[in-house]
Amino acid sequence: MAARGLALTWQPYHRVIYSAALLGAAVRFFNYALFEGTLLSLQFYLVDTLVLVLIASLGYRVTRTNQMVTRYRWLYRRTSPITWSQS
Repeated sequence: MAARGLALTWQPYHRVIYSAALLGAAVRFFNYALFEGTLLSLQFYLVDTLVLVLIASLGYRVTRTNQMVTRYRWLYRRTSPITWSQS
């Protein structure tokens, strides 16, 4: 939802990476607080953040594709759920 919100407000992609990194830290904290996991583990943080970046990137691209093909339908057409091309 964070990536979708960024795409809907026409924010640049690098903010998706930044928000996923912050969410990765939150996931680590919740894992520590609720399940007695390790809080300060770089390996687990990187894995959690990588998963979040992949999911957020997919959401961002799907939303951006929908924006481009609906707002500029005379110029672009959908080629897949995450890409578009000029008509």
